[in-house]
Amino acid sequence: MLAVDHGYFMGPTHKLEEPRKTIEPLLPYSDAIMCTRGVLRTSVNPKSHVPIVLRVSGGASVVGESLTNETITTSFREAVRLNVAAVALSIFVGTPHEHQTLKNLGRLVNLGEDYGVPVLAVTAVGKELEKRDARYLGLACRIAAEIGAHFVKTYYCEDFVKVVKGCPVPLVVAGGPKLETELDAFELAHEAVSEGAVGVDMGRNIWQSEHPVAMIKAIREIVHNGASVREAQRLYEDFKKAGSPLLAKTQTR
Repeated sequence: MLAVDHGYFMGPTHKLEEPRKTIEPLLPYSDAIMCTRGVLRTSVNPKSHVPIVLRVSGGASVVGESLTNETITTSFREAVRLNVAAVALSIFVGTPHEHQTLKNLGRLVNLGEDYGVPVLAVTAVGKELEKRDARYLGLACRIAAEIGAHFVKTYYCEDFVKVVKGCPVPLVVAGGPKLETELDAFELAHEAVSEGAVGVDMGRNIWQSEHPVAMIKAIREIVHNGASVREAQRLYEDFKKAGSPLLAKTQTR
């Protein structure tokens, strides 16, 4: 899954300033795209058959007091009208807005059952990245599954197998902030899938790469064909030589 929903709280993120330019060359290699309705309407080719996972929560920004104060910002009728494959919402377990965001999830799952649309719960941590350990993520993923999420997006961590075993629905691993090297991203994807994740949802580690198309193709080889980290690195270099296009360079945010 290709994540391009960052603007809903981060604004014009580096190399996602013009979403259409970022998305178009990556679309043919994406199993699904996670985005907001605004980006879907303006920046995704309506003729595309790539499934859309629509983010329907928001209400906070990086300049606000807290990233955890989210609500549902897009109606389910709108999601159905846009013909999305699934809807996504963040939960913030262990924060002052835990109850609010878990209640949001329950409401969304109820609507999802009514309309026959799956719900993705995102175990967000706001600005507190140190929370990304197996104990916390295992708790948050299990709660999301218990409330009825059909699949859960979470972070990779040490002892990730414990998180997988404790969650009865499929897990998708977030790419998170841009890692130092492509090799680091390949290792993340390989370890996550090897330990039980059904896939990855990467954004910045794809489109902030100097060779984003080569990058997404290499990640696909890990997820779909079981490529090793070394094989993915070799394929990445081969894809670069084959002329995978670069995204237009933009001024760093």
